[in-house]
Amino acid sequence: MAQQVWVYVECEAGLPKKIGLELLNAGKQLSNALNQPLAAVVIGKEMDQAAAECAAFGADEVIVVDSPKYEVYQTEPYADALTALAEKYNPSVILMGATNNGRDFGPRVACRLKTGFVASCTDLSVTEEGKVAWTRLGFSGNLQTTVVQKNSMPQMGSVRPGVYEKRERKENPAVKVVDESGIVANDSPLRAVLLQSVREAAGEILKVEDADIIVSGGRGLGKAENFSYIRDLADVLGAAVGASRAAVDAGWIPHAHQVGQTGKVVGPRLYIACGISGAVQHQAGMSGSNVIVAINKDETAPIFEIADYGIVGDLFQVLPILTEEVRKMKGLA
Repeated sequence: MAQQVWVYVECEAGLPKKIGLELLNAGKQLSNALNQPLAAVVIGKEMDQAAAECAAFGADEVIVVDSPKYEVYQTEPYADALTALAEKYNPSVILMGATNNGRDFGPRVACRLKTGFVASCTDLSVTEEGKVAWTRLGFSGNLQTTVVQKNSMPQMGSVRPGVYEKRERKENPAVKVVDESGIVANDSPLRAVLLQSVREAAGEILKVEDADIIVSGGRGLGKAENFSYIRDLADVLGAAVGASRAAVDAGWIPHAHQVGQTGKVVGPRLYIACGISGAVQHQAGMSGSNVIVAINKDETAPIFEIADYGIVGDLFQVLPILTEEVRKMKGLA
């Protein structure tokens, strides 16, 4: 059986998440360099549309594990499925997103396969020896390292969101879809059962990990009510609302909005940091953004060291002006 490059495409409600589609582009680059086909792996319930989307975004083959058992992500069932697939097909590379789920079960699968795992990478390439070179940031972004897994197979790792752009979508119904729903016995007991799912209303609109534009607020907002300044700008920009750990710890906004080392790792086209000092833990979650705009009244704040554009000023004065100008540009004023 010819080896393949695999991308585990994380899905929700039967649809691929943005990070999975981004990684199909990364996987295609690796598969071309290694002269191996690219396969997308999807696990979930009612995955026909997810398989079609993977084909449209560059997969040469889609391997599907489809069962009600996988409707909601759980570590053990997902790890069981991906491990069994890898043992059957022996891929050369397995990529996944540096998301909460990827961080959770990726290393577990690697341990079961007795291989290595390089987490939260920012670049991928192929060496002259035909091995993947995984580039990642260490020490909260202060050191860049490149790792080559010379003696372990498959080569496994995760990539940060936003590092790669999605390929242009092109319908491709001819792509082979392989049904591996029976790869793991579906009658094995679950350690936990989801009884109820409660989502905050704002989180339904746009998640920070999927957003092209993020407006984030930090300690400088002073209180929860002042996140209205952030939401007003986010609304006119069509952006997601982010937050620093300080704002989350203060109880001003739910953890789902937190960007940083202990929150979400994001890579939007535009990241606007408002009242955020820019500690290394926060930078670790957003330094991969294409354009960073910082608004802070402290001109010595570390966030200005990585910002592409900086505004030294009172955010309570700057944000209403900025919001109004965007409204004018969009003809909403």
